[in-house]
Amino acid sequence: MSSSIDSVNPWLVAVVLNTILLGLAWIVPKKLLTPAGLFHAWFLAILIWVTLGWQGYAVVMFYFLVGSGVTRIGMAQKEAEGIAEKRSGARGPENVWGSALTGALCALGVGIINSGFLVPNPQSLIPNTSAMLSTSLQSLLLLAYVASFSTKLADTTASEVGKAYGKSTFLITTLQPVPRGTEGAVSLEGTLAGIVASVAIALVGWGVGLIDLLGVAWCVLAAFIATNVESVIGATLQSKYTWLTNEVVNILNTLIGAIASVLLAWTWITFIN
Repeated sequence: MSSSIDSVNPWLVAVVLNTILLGLAWIVPKKLLTPAGLFHAWFLAILIWVTLGWQGYAVVMFYFLVGSGVTRIGMAQKEAEGIAEKRSGARGPENVWGSALTGALCALGVGIINSGFLVPNPQSLIPNTSAMLSTSLQSLLLLAYVASFSTKLADTTASEVGKAYGKSTFLITTLQPVPRGTEGAVSLEGTLAGIVASVAIALVGWGVGLIDLLGVAWCVLAAFIATNVESVIGATLQSKYTWLTNEVVNILNTLIGAIASVLLAWTWITFIN
């Protein structure tokens, strides 16, 4: 199946497929994206398909569907308490790029490597050196790509499950009890749900061949680290700086997760060698 898809011009497949999906999303009664959000998601999906193929597309679609689903958990209760996502969870452009900018940059990096732009004349280098460098860099970018979405899904799931089902929520910096929905608050229920979500999407990345099984471990660890760092940022800095919006924090969150996964993998490689 993949070979027949890959043999067709990826731009054509990406535009046709995502235009059809955009049309379907436009007419369904339950909106997961705002009109502007739809067009930004359409552009993002085309970029991912062209650079990473259906494999990268599967990861981002898994994030979008599961992330949208968990956002709606206990929606009526969360809206009554004033802690629900705005627009009943429908994503706008700011949400699309807050969640996916890091992943999009990783995908773009892989696309640039595959295009040969970085090494236009490999013969001028030591034999096999350019291929080895490109392969190593590409593997790390793919790991960072999966880790960024693993991090964001863990964060979204932990937050939404915690707000809906968290029996006891604590401020991560002081461990003092705080109301559900407080910036920087964590709960056992949300934390466990976030870990499960990060494992699930990392396994999708492994299943489609973007990362290996060890990469799954790096993604889950990186997601756990980044999600807790994000909670610390929410508890200490977000209220102090107006520019530190939820979307900016989301970008920082996914960036930390991507970088952490690469550092973990690099440290492991260095250790075993």
